[in-house]
Parts: sequence; structure tokens; C-alpha cells
Amino acid sequence: MHRTPPAMQPLQQDPVQEQAHLFPPDLHDVRHLWLKAGLLLLWVLVSFVAMYFARDLQALVVGWWPLGYWVAAQGGVLVFIAIVVAYCWAMNRFERQDAQRSDDADGATASSSAPTHRSHG
Repeated sequence: MHRTPPAMQPLQQDPVQEQAHLFPPDLHDVRHLWLKAGLLLLWVLVSFVAMYFARDLQALVVGWWPLGYWVAAQGGVLVFIAIVVAYCWAMNRFERQDAQRSDDADGATASSSAPTHRSHG
């Protein structure tokens, strides 16, 4: 009987572990999920709810133009750009906080494991 050498056999891995590198757990932190939920809610409100009530918003005038016109013409695009900027700013802030926490944790671990030298004199 012919056996395949071990190097030629396909690796048997858990599918969850295979995809673990694609979705690191820090991207699903509670802070990130709340940020994404809030920004998606804002996007839905501006994109769909404001457009649904665009005729009612015609009564309000901004810069000699009805508010419904501003929301329909430029408002959605400007809010989408603001959402992208806010997401980038918040993610950079989260990354800085995480880096600072890991540096603090590494510093605390290093200082607690380092031997203390006292002079006897």
C-alpha cells in the first residue's frame, strides 16, 4: 500500500483559527462596535430619514435655500465625509490608547520583574 509522506498531506486546521488572522479580536472591541453602531445610525438618519422628510424640511430656510434642498443636494455627502473623518480620528485615538496601555503594562511587568539593587552602606 502506498502512503503519502507527511509533508505532502494537507494540514488539518480549525477553520476558526485559519480565519483568526483576518479578523483580529481588537477590531471587535466594545469601543469599536459602539463607534461603528453610532456612525451607522447617523448615516441612516441622514441618508434615509432626512430624505423621507425632505418636503417637511422645505419650510426651514438656510442661506436663502430650503433646508430640504441642502440635505438632498449636499447634506448627505458632507455628513458622509464627516463620518469618515470621525471614524479615522476615533480609530487613531483608540490605537494610541491601546499602545499606551500596552506600554504601561510592559513597563509595569518589567519594573516588577527587574531585581532591585540596594546599596549597603
